[in-house]
Amino acid sequence: MAIIIRLDRVMADRKMSLNELAEKVEMTNVNLSNLKNGKMKGIRFETLDAICKVLECQPGDLMEYEEK
Repeated sequence: MAIIIRLDRVMADRKMSLNELAEKVEMTNVNLSNLKNGKMKGIRFETLDAICKVLECQPGDLMEYEEK
């Protein structure tokens, strides 16, 4: 099983850069980039909430479950 992060797709739809999103959710560019590239093992609900607010999306828009 795998959780696929679709943050890049949602950011592209909203025409928002990584730097802009990182600033708005008060995250470092490195941490947000790690999340976007699926290199993080977890995410706090507080962080997920902030990203969803800024991108005006649902958590399901950012993540997808894929069975391997």
